[in-house]
Amino acid sequence: MMTNTQLKIGIILGSTRDGRVSPQVGEWIKTVADERGDARYEIVDISEYNLPFVGTTDGTDPGIVAWNDKINELDGFVFIAQEYNHSMTGALKNAIDHLREAWHDKAAGIVSYGSTGGARAAEHLRGVLAELKIADVRIHPTFSLFTDFENFTTFKPAELHLVNVNGMLDQVIQWGTALRPLRISE
Repeated sequence: MMTNTQLKIGIILGSTRDGRVSPQVGEWIKTVADERGDARYEIVDISEYNLPFVGTTDGTDPGIVAWNDKINELDGFVFIAQEYNHSMTGALKNAIDHLREAWHDKAAGIVSYGSTGGARAAEHLRGVLAELKIADVRIHPTFSLFTDFENFTTFKPAELHLVNVNGMLDQVIQWGTALRPLRISE
C-alpha cells in the first residue's frame, strides 16, 4: 500500500574531524531544502554515533544499532562528501560499510567540496552507493575551497549554486518517490 506522507531525507555529514566545515555545508543545504516544503529534511551527523571500525565488534554496539535505526527510517539521502586524499573520508566509508539492507532501494544526492570541488570523493562514493542499491542522482553540486569558503573555513557559497542544489533535490525527491514502493510491502 502506498502512503502519501512526505519523504524523509537525511543530509549526512561525511566528516568527523575537529574543525570540519561539513556542518556549515549541511546546514546551508538544509535551509535551501526546507524552503521547498517537499520533504522532511534532517541533518544526520555520523560523529554522533561513535561508530567503531567495521569488523571490530559483532554489530550489536549501541552506535551501530542507532545508526541502522536512523538509516532505516529515511527514504533518501544527501551526502555531504569532503575530498581527502582524492577520495571520501574514512569516517564516511566506515559508516556506510556498517550497514547493508538499510541502504537498499533509496535515492541519494551528493554534495561535495574540496580543492577540485570534491569531484574525486563523489566519484568514489558513487561506486559504493551503487553496490548498496542506492540510486544516486545525476546533478551534483560542487563547492571549491578556493571560491566558496572564506579562509578555507567559513562556507560562503555563491548564489549560482542554488540552481544545482535545487535540481539535485528535485531528482532525489523524484527517485525517492519512485523507489518507495519497493520498500513498502504492507
